[in-house]
Amino acid sequence: MAENKKQVLTKRKVRWGEWIAETSIKLVAGASILLIVLIFIFVFREAAGIFTGKTVASENARPTSSSVSDSKPEEYSLGDDTDTGSNTTETAKDDNSPEVYNPEIEEIKKPEATPPSAELTASRNKSVWENMMQIIWQPVGEDPKFGLMPLFIGTAKATIISILIGAPLGILAAIYSAFFAKRWLREIIKPVIEILAGFPSVVVGFFCLMIVASLAQSLFGFEYRLNAIVGGFGLAVAVIPIIFTITDDALTSVPKSYREASLALGASEWETAFKVMLPAALPGVVAAVLLGIGRAFGETMIALMATGNAAIFSTSFSEPVRTLAATIGAEMGEVIWGSLHYNILFFIGVLLFIISFCINLVTELFVKKRLAKKFQGV
Repeated sequence: MAENKKQVLTKRKVRWGEWIAETSIKLVAGASILLIVLIFIFVFREAAGIFTGKTVASENARPTSSSVSDSKPEEYSLGDDTDTGSNTTETAKDDNSPEVYNPEIEEIKKPEATPPSAELTASRNKSVWENMMQIIWQPVGEDPKFGLMPLFIGTAKATIISILIGAPLGILAAIYSAFFAKRWLREIIKPVIEILAGFPSVVVGFFCLMIVASLAQSLFGFEYRLNAIVGGFGLAVAVIPIIFTITDDALTSVPKSYREASLALGASEWETAFKVMLPAALPGVVAAVLLGIGRAFGETMIALMATGNAAIFSTSFSEPVRTLAATIGAEMGEVIWGSLHYNILFFIGVLLFIISFCINLVTELFVKKRLAKKFQGV
């Protein structure tokens, strides 16, 4: 009797609500991971056409002038081909119809196909990798050019401007919120800035397009309304919430004994914040800046609307630029499926993934491991 009672007490009762919740979470997590893996496989497969050479060249799809001139129009049948008693072609004429003859009409001469120039032939004979190392991005035309250098330079210029604007503002705002703002003010500042992270990027791009571009041109006298500086300012708006949130968390995670000891030794609040608390939270601050770089590097809509979207090989920050992500967003909807242009756009997506992965890897391994151990004295 006692053993039966003990078994009843130790027997676990199945709670169907908890079981359904746990199973749903596992299924959703597994489906999300599977979806991410399938996306990666699809992107790498479409970009593999560059390596395997299995692309549909647009030049082969276009008929040459000689083939067009030598081709004859087809004769469309007006009846059944099996009916041999009647004429079945559209060009057949009635025997009673008069003949029309105009001796003044001269025979139209067919244009002779001009051979391609030596420069065009040499350009077509270049490999895909040599083509992508050019300084011109012109994917349409008789001789398409897929130079990635202006896209890399444009992405770098817009990212540098965004970090130069967003990193100081985000770090200083986090320092003020963590150490100097009153409690009620902190409860307002932190949620408002974090809400800004979820603000639609297309609205930020439209604001830069209509307001910031005209204001910057009137203040600084830029030749172009949309340039790398205007686009970098728009990207900074998207970067500031990320840097602020991570930096604020890093500063508040520093032990309060550091601050109390510094104040007890006679240091002021500003000296304590910048000479004690900020260096102690440096790994988190560096991680915030790196994640901000990744956010600016992969932003599409703001870069598409506020940078001028022109692939210009130039180091001037006052000229329009085009980023890698904006190139994919602007041209993917009009590209020929399976063409070299199509594969190169997917290859740009692979480059964006690799760069973002490397930034996150550096953040995880170098910043969180080595710098954290260094400042902790391990």
